[in-house]
Parts: sequence; structure tokens; C-alpha cells
Amino acid sequence: MRWIHRDSVITCDHDGRVENRPSRQWVTVTGVPVLVDDDPEGRTIVACPNYGPTIKPCTTTLTVRVGYSDWVRVDGHRVVLSHLEGFTNGTPPGLVKHTVRDPRQQFLGADR
Repeated sequence: MRWIHRDSVITCDHDGRVENRPSRQWVTVTGVPVLVDDDPEGRTIVACPNYGPTIKPCTTTLTVRVGYSDWVRVDGHRVVLSHLEGFTNGTPPGLVKHTVRDPRQQFLGADR
């Protein structure tokens, strides 16, 4: 599993892109700030193509189910890893997830 940072590609199941905003700036991978727990939650999703008269596109990430390191922390916050998975607010509710499409770095990894 790879560490996830600001430039990593996180998408909804429909390929809408999550806007990453790291809350800590002082730990980086190749000069890009890493994400820590709560960073992937409540983030805007742009360009979700899943829409229609009775369909709500994904616009926000919800609580992360898995994807935080059990061991590695930054300022007391768990580092986000590439097995990240959580739900979005899109339809159908409770089924559409956000996941890492591309960590965009191959230098730093962790087992959990």
C-alpha cells in the first residue's frame, strides 16, 4: 500500500474526482503534502457523470470505512493509504464509494 498525498487521484465509482486538501503541510512525499485521517472526508467531488431526473450525482465524500494506517501517524493523525474506501452522497445511497485510482507516487509505502 502506498501513502496518499494531495496529488493522488481519488474518484467516486462513476469517475468523479475528489478534491484533496491536506490538513498537515509539513510531511511530504516528493514535495507534496500527505493526507491524514479525516482529510478524505467531507471533500468535494467534481465531474461525477451520474445524474438524471431521479439520480443524484456524487458531490461529497462521506466517512472513510478503511484506508487509514494502523501504525504510521503524522501529528497524531493516521496516514491515508492506497486501500482507502468510503461512501459518497450519490445514488444509490450507501452503495457508491470513493477509492484511490492512482496514488501518484511509488516511493513510500506501508503494510498498514
